Amino acid sequence: MSLMFIDTHAHLSDAAFSADAAEAVARAHKAGVAKIIHPDVDSRERGPMLAFCRQYPGVMYHMIGLYPGSVDTEWEREMASAEAAIGPDTVALGEIGLDYHWSDEFKEEQKAAFRYQLELAARLGLPVNIHLRDATEDFFKIMEECRHLGLRGNLHAFSGSYDTFARLQKLGDWKVGIGGVLTYKNSKLAVAVKDIPLGSILLETDAPYLPPVPHRGERNEPAYIPIVAGRIAEIKGIDIEEVAAVTTASATELFTL
Repeated sequence: MSLMFIDTHAHLSDAAFSADAAEAVARAHKAGVAKIIHPDVDSRERGPMLAFCRQYPGVMYHMIGLYPGSVDTEWEREMASAEAAIGPDTVALGEIGLDYHWSDEFKEEQKAAFRYQLELAARLGLPVNIHLRDATEDFFKIMEECRHLGLRGNLHAFSGSYDTFARLQKLGDWKVGIGGVLTYKNSKLAVAVKDIPLGSILLETDAPYLPPVPHRGERNEPAYIPIVAGRIAEIKGIDIEEVAAVTTASATELFTL
């Protein structure tokens, strides 16, 4: 039986794929990755991202949103540009969220932009793809404030504990994106993944970043999704066929693919 996977987060229009993006899509297809969702970052990258996705109808899908690392005092102007780009083929708002890792200079602007995009997603009836790094308490405070919006979505590049997952579930039926970090020798993510229900897990690469073992130090790409799926199967003591079927069904439902 051939397996079907969905990579729910990959940046294939990134400069890292400038020489072989088409080949990367072909390699993904050969590996059983039938669909790939491309996140948005900001107005500088949006045009090439959308143009790339249009080349692969039924394979490449896109999100629209303002990445927290791109938020500054001009975030409202950036948001106007993002809103204008949302169309009937937009499957989610993302990647949006909070990131204080490198700097918290625009912390208040990030929180305002995140809250605005959550409210926008609710108005449009779209799921959200969330980026979170070193801003957990502010994230949960905003999510609590927006609980009444009935939001749905996933926490991309999840690397937290089961307790963090359980805390998120108190706010609704949320998914978590699991990628190459799960395969790292010193990663504690395996402990959480063992207890997180398979139906709450989505597969992702975040290509070209965070490649799985044995490709650490190389460029990541969607063709490596089966490696992550295999590790999940190993941790949970189930067949990779089950991982493929359940995660694909979850992604298809959440993003209406």
